[in-house]
Amino acid sequence: MAGCRETEVTNGSDGGLEFNPMKEYMILSGGQQIAVAVLCTLMGLLSALENMAVLYLILSSRRLRRKPSYLFISSLAGADFLASVIFACNFVIFHVFHGVDSNAIFLLKIGSVTMTFTASVGSLLLTAVDRYLCLCYPPTYKALVTRGRALVALCVMWVLSALISYLPLMGWTCCPSPCSELFPLIPNDYLLGWLLFIAILFSGIIYTYGYVLWKAHRHVASLAEHQDRQVPGIARMRLDVRLAKTLGLVLAVLLICWFPALALMGHSLVTTLSDQVKEAFAFCSMLCLVNSMVNPIIYALRSGEIRSAAQNCLIGWKKYLQGLGPEGKEEAPRSSVTETEADVKTTQEPESRTPGCSNC
Repeated sequence: MAGCRETEVTNGSDGGLEFNPMKEYMILSGGQQIAVAVLCTLMGLLSALENMAVLYLILSSRRLRRKPSYLFISSLAGADFLASVIFACNFVIFHVFHGVDSNAIFLLKIGSVTMTFTASVGSLLLTAVDRYLCLCYPPTYKALVTRGRALVALCVMWVLSALISYLPLMGWTCCPSPCSELFPLIPNDYLLGWLLFIAILFSGIIYTYGYVLWKAHRHVASLAEHQDRQVPGIARMRLDVRLAKTLGLVLAVLLICWFPALALMGHSLVTTLSDQVKEAFAFCSMLCLVNSMVNPIIYALRSGEIRSAAQNCLIGWKKYLQGLGPEGKEEAPRSSVTETEADVKTTQEPESRTPGCSNC
């Protein structure tokens, strides 16, 4: 409570910049500050470039941007792009340069960081649900997941993410509630609510991808029994097994990047943290930036259609630079086993394509 009063007085005084009421949160040593500055700059720049490239490739293709699957991927890329820029800049300004802002400006910054990462996880959930529906209900997938419904789902997700993230800016601060030991001006009860919301999103992601992995495990046994014979649906089984390998990687990266920071946030709600734990949290929180950097590789750049779009863009730019003008053709309908419409590739097998999922 005293800390809140000090912050208000400091921000409203003429000599406020001489005293930093948030100093107890700026606990990194000189060497740690250099490491944070270098890591945030490199990872933030690389992540921003990757996600910007994915956004350009999807939005510049009329065919890709009409498909619900790629709308979800473009939302993920957009959220990760914003997270890379906003988080990296504000993290370095706060921990390295010890930047001091008014309460409103600080809450706006931390709310923006929270919104982008929340929207990133929300986009991951929508992508997971999209693939779950394609695998579970292939005959009716195209009727269930339309472009209009995908846009509505994305709008609801982004609005909900913004509403939850900017609650502290709207007045839910730690005055008179107990302040978080990890985030200035953020109350513990708000942090608990946000953790519960993120836990719900992660539960949905783990359940949907876990189902696919379980289904693939059953198909591995079936493939072993029928490896010398052609039976109906075996191409579909092979597709699910290949897709499950990518989804296993998705879950592993998601848990590795998010669990340390979320665990320390939960730990801060029940006990007093030492400076060493706070320093560890500062570096664990940068793992979320790693997740934003890896997402384009897992979800987009491994897609056959996006790689084809990138190849055609490079060809068009090359011709343009050679004075021939941009004459690149629209990418051919190709796909990858890492995306929901991957079973187009199974047309190379003796079995016929599963109806309804070829344009997932």
